[in-house]
Amino acid sequence: MIATCLLFIVYLLLFSPQFALAAELDLTFSNHDEIELAYGRQEEVDAPEGLELRSATYEPEFALFDRSIIGRVAENVVSMEDNEVKKSNIAPDASMTYVFQSSSVSSRQAQKSHMQLELRNNLNTSQEPDGDKEEEDDDDTNVAIDPELAPRATSSSTLWISANTCEQPWAKSDQTTAAPPQLTLYVSTSSDNTSPGPAQTSGQEAIPFTEGAVMYNTTLDRDVYMSVYAPNVSSDSYDTTREYNFELVASTEQYYFSYRDDGGGTDLVWVDSDASAAFLQTNYLTNSSDQVLTTMPYVIFAHNSNNTIINGMRNSYCGLSSYAQVRNLADGTNGLVTMGMKQGGDKNLTRQEFYVSGLNVSSDYIAILAKEPGKSSQKRQDDSSSVGGGIVFQPTNFSTKSSGACTFIFNLTLCDETQYAVPGNLKNFPNGTALAAFYESYTQTMWDNFDKVLQQVPCEADSTAKYSLARDCDDCKQSYKNWLCSVAVPRCEDFSTLDRDYLQMRNIGAPFPNGTTVDQKILEKFGNLKPYNSSRNPSIDEVVQPGPYKEVLPCEDLCYELVQSCPASLGFTCPNPESVYGFKTSYGRKSVSNSLSCNYPGSAHYPSDAGTQSPPWFGLAILAGVVLMLAV
Repeated sequence: MIATCLLFIVYLLLFSPQFALAAELDLTFSNHDEIELAYGRQEEVDAPEGLELRSATYEPEFALFDRSIIGRVAENVVSMEDNEVKKSNIAPDASMTYVFQSSSVSSRQAQKSHMQLELRNNLNTSQEPDGDKEEEDDDDTNVAIDPELAPRATSSSTLWISANTCEQPWAKSDQTTAAPPQLTLYVSTSSDNTSPGPAQTSGQEAIPFTEGAVMYNTTLDRDVYMSVYAPNVSSDSYDTTREYNFELVASTEQYYFSYRDDGGGTDLVWVDSDASAAFLQTNYLTNSSDQVLTTMPYVIFAHNSNNTIINGMRNSYCGLSSYAQVRNLADGTNGLVTMGMKQGGDKNLTRQEFYVSGLNVSSDYIAILAKEPGKSSQKRQDDSSSVGGGIVFQPTNFSTKSSGACTFIFNLTLCDETQYAVPGNLKNFPNGTALAAFYESYTQTMWDNFDKVLQQVPCEADSTAKYSLARDCDDCKQSYKNWLCSVAVPRCEDFSTLDRDYLQMRNIGAPFPNGTTVDQKILEKFGNLKPYNSSRNPSIDEVVQPGPYKEVLPCEDLCYELVQSCPASLGFTCPNPESVYGFKTSYGRKSVSNSLSCNYPGSAHYPSDAGTQSPPWFGLAILAGVVLMLAV
């Protein structure tokens, strides 16, 4: 007992410890000098002798340990920084291990956030608060410290881990068409498992890549260890001399790479195509006509469905950038893709459009909409950060036509929503621009004649003299424009397209561009009927000379809306729905599923669940009558 007491006395004499709780310390000192502490201006503070100012970031100090062994990363483990892209090759049945240290983020967060400074008094003198002193703000940049010390903050955030497969072993075409097996991401937050992977049995999460992409997030309250593992690959079926290559990113803001796989459909819509090109567009990118997008946020990839080289990497931005047949070139140009922004529709909202050329005749393709990761650009409303944010959307299927009887046109002035293939002839009109000029001239002539007639109507008369209390001349103009552009510029399909209720055979008596003719049985049955033996617009047969084709009939509602909106004196009427060679060869009816079943301004191959794309004038009451003007 005596020895114990002597040891305690020696301890007190040598080390002279004083004990105090952190909450007992304050900013008032014995000499009552006023000290103002401002964030970011510590060098200007004239602190009393013995008072040390430090950041609130905690740094351990252990006299018995060298600093170099504190926070040391395990061997063969690569350290990662926030939003740093790690790219590496990896052989089959091998793995690469990384660590994201929580301390690398907590120190930066402490510097960014306006946390209170921590005061340490090496003299361990007791201090009494001075309640009479008031805090002063010199300017807006100085923030006074509250005299009462707050507890040291401990914050946690989320770590967003994402990766893309950029290279993979190629399938031997004579052995298999299946994609090679996918990489796997292993994640551990346990200090007992600093090398997660297939050899470990616990303390980790295993997340297989999906079509070359993976996403995983975890709470960042400790170091996070992650490994990318490449599976064994059969050398009989795959070229194993080609190793896997991947890009891995850990971010505290959002996924650097991501893909859309929520089953909610695609954000890219196939509008139409001809034999060598296709036109696609996004859904609306804005919520009102006042919103302006100054940059194009998306890119597009396209690939022949029969080519398997991108199988296993369809969700990978870097994989598509390297191997999709239609992609951005290395010099940053768009290659075979022409992109643009366009406002339109009833609410004048903005879409991004893509014209893809250089395609094969009569082929099936997929198109994949994507946003480049790490690029600072304007985004859709559901994106919030400018760091990372890359997205690969689900594929959109489309196909090209089998002959040159239909040519895609767009960028018309009057019919500004006409964006589809029309009857054409590559010999007479070798490109879409020349063909568009022909249709533009015809529709403008028709419009000028209509406008002259409408000027005879007292559009500005008072309500007692107006032709309608529900509609006016502006409604009439818009309805006539919608009808004219859909009727005078027919939407074209190949004659070989399977028969549908909304497809009408046209010009069957003329030869095809290659000199062949329509099957004799069809000629015998319909050759004497005018709706089958000529185009709706006679100028098409006389000037364009497209040969046989099938027309996507305009929607009946266009005619009904025209009759309802314009003065009866103009003489617009619609065919009787029961007329076999009147209505059924002139107009089609909107499908309940919203698939393309008739033509209207802005029509496209919308998915069957995209009901919001239907124009507002569908569903009007059916009117009976007799067809006039351009309706055969």
